[in-house]
Amino acid sequence: MSGQHDVHSGLHSERGALAGEHPGRVGNPVAKVLDLAWLEFVKPDLERAEAFAHAFGFTTAHRTVDEVRLRGSDPGSPCVIVRRGPRSRFLGPAFLAADSADLLRLAEATGSRVTPLPESLGGLGLDLADPSGLRVRVVAGTHALPALSPQQPHAFNLGHEVVRVNGTQRPPREPARVQRLGHVVVQTTKYRETLDWYLRHLGMIVSDFLYYPGQRERGPVMSFIRCDRGATPADHHTLALTLGPSNRYVHSAYQVADLDALAAGGEYLRERGYRRSWGIGRHIQGSQIFDYWRDPDGFMVEHFSDGDMFDCTLEPGWAPMSASGLAQWGPPATKDFLGLAPGAESLRELRAIAHALREDNEFDLRRLRGLLKVAKS
Repeated sequence: MSGQHDVHSGLHSERGALAGEHPGRVGNPVAKVLDLAWLEFVKPDLERAEAFAHAFGFTTAHRTVDEVRLRGSDPGSPCVIVRRGPRSRFLGPAFLAADSADLLRLAEATGSRVTPLPESLGGLGLDLADPSGLRVRVVAGTHALPALSPQQPHAFNLGHEVVRVNGTQRPPREPARVQRLGHVVVQTTKYRETLDWYLRHLGMIVSDFLYYPGQRERGPVMSFIRCDRGATPADHHTLALTLGPSNRYVHSAYQVADLDALAAGGEYLRERGYRRSWGIGRHIQGSQIFDYWRDPDGFMVEHFSDGDMFDCTLEPGWAPMSASGLAQWGPPATKDFLGLAPGAESLRELRAIAHALREDNEFDLRRLRGLLKVAKS
């Protein structure tokens, strides 16, 4: 597109699209969401979930017998809503639209209905389903929570640039205070159809595509997707989609102040018996410093800091997918992070592979070979 940056300028990718490949955006989307509003989960033990949430760095914004809302220090919506239920599951994301006019356009395009949200949340919402069956809520006009006192970033003496004199660094070993919700990653058996649905209905745009080595001609299998805020920079990805044998939540990510907050917060979690999945390291796509943990229900959650911010002019990058290509530095990706560790999750994925190969979807035998090659890389 005219006026857009060339990815070959070294901004974020060594490769751009080839002729005829997916452009990573659509013209005239139905609406353009501004951000993630919150994520919704069901869990049987709210007390246990809330205890982990506080150790991870959330603050409780609202609590009833059957629901807890968890927030960061930034003003706005809660980050996570957890409802009591018989088994743990991810209900879906809620995206924030600019106003009710966006909701009405979406309702008309999809045959859905705009309804008032609970008074304690305020505003309006409508529920959609993406092609993989995930419930996607779009909201507008919700109540804005006031800002809380933030965790202050540290002053660093970087190289010969001295800004801290007669002072020491003593980051306290305390929860890394979550600032905000950053992104959610989901797996789908209908990757291309689902990708196009988000671009067309929510006006999102792709920052980076990944493809299986040796299968670029078949198209991408993962996309990091951001909100289109025009000239206002947005997170490198608010949503990431990846092809796989099942439709499922992969992880969600929450911003903290800096590396010290992330590392000291990780020590706080470790000392309380919580399980690190992978970290600490720095990603390639998105550049975030990351640290992944498992909550008591097995959901993967990420602390991150220093992520990339792109405006609407940046074209998608293209790169081969590999396990070693997930980080610039840090320990190798763990079997737990890759879903290969022995246990209930890997068994569910094995059963899903057998089922997916019998169904009519994008996850076929050649894609399975590509996925296994990635896991071994």
